[in-house]
Amino acid sequence: MSFVNVDLLALARDATYFTTLSATNITSPAISLLSYSPEFQTVLGENATARKIADLPWEAFHEAGIYNKKDNSLYVTSNYQSLDDNINITVVSLDDYSITSTQFPDLWEANGGTSYYPPGADQTQTPPQQVYCDEGDFEHYSQLVAVDPNANTSTVLLTSFMGRNFSSVNDVRQHPVTGDLWFTDADYGYFQDFRAQPSQPKQVYRFEPSTGVVQVVADGFVEPNGLEFSPDLKTLYVTDTGAQKFTFNGTGPATIYAFDIQCDKTLTNRRTFAFSDTGFPDGIHCDTEGNVWASAGDGVHIWNPEGILLGKIFVGETSNNFAFAPGKVFVFSNSRLWVVENVKAVGREVCKDFGVGCEK
Repeated sequence: MSFVNVDLLALARDATYFTTLSATNITSPAISLLSYSPEFQTVLGENATARKIADLPWEAFHEAGIYNKKDNSLYVTSNYQSLDDNINITVVSLDDYSITSTQFPDLWEANGGTSYYPPGADQTQTPPQQVYCDEGDFEHYSQLVAVDPNANTSTVLLTSFMGRNFSSVNDVRQHPVTGDLWFTDADYGYFQDFRAQPSQPKQVYRFEPSTGVVQVVADGFVEPNGLEFSPDLKTLYVTDTGAQKFTFNGTGPATIYAFDIQCDKTLTNRRTFAFSDTGFPDGIHCDTEGNVWASAGDGVHIWNPEGILLGKIFVGETSNNFAFAPGKVFVFSNSRLWVVENVKAVGREVCKDFGVGCEK
């Protein structure tokens, strides 16, 4: 597969430019690599190829994408269907891309997640657990739940902010130095009719699993969603998907904000980092060079650290999240799963999660 070069001057002068490209003028989802800058091929790798590896009759590939070393698999949360059954966890084997489904105790409506070192864990090994954002439902609190996927056991870590019910906790990252869990709380359980009307502002939180301390570190969002640390841990990126509530409204935020991290605990200097031209930025990750990758309305968008769009992994439909693996990027678009192979970029957490790519 070759890269498709986007002529930025032609695009600037012609709003219908994308109808002239065969890669983007499509009637059904298909994957291509759109280069908005020569730097994109350097980031992705000149030998990168992309293909679809699954197309299912249900929305199995929605959020999370957490690696488990013991079975060499990615754990991906499905999209919500109904209260008749909990949200499934889709297990994608990296050996042969076979797919199975599972559920974990006390995890009801799983959404975003991260690999997890519980307090006292040996951090010279790959993370032994996973943490999921459980959006909750009408009977269960929205909460953070730690899971051991190999033992099929769960531990509830946090169910409220000082007794006040969260709306629908959405995504979470573990700070690699302090072990704190940073997470967002949005309204999507309410918008999808499985949570009561929210009673909390939309905020970003920091939680200390070892002490129980929970702190609001940022507010003023319409719908805070994905979050990610820069590789030097000096910046936190937070996506605001407020353009999507009950329906999509293009005048709402589809924005990535950046914050300075102070003393590993607080945030200052909020600023706009980037705006997605299609849909809204949802799941977000950095690579080890500081480039920012986010799922959006037509695939995965990649910006350099200055917020300049370098390119897209274009699939022609909404991608809610994606996951790095050694030499690969897996793109989730609900019923479809895509992979980009021979990737030069290394995800920020690949060294921690896979135990490879740690040379830098």
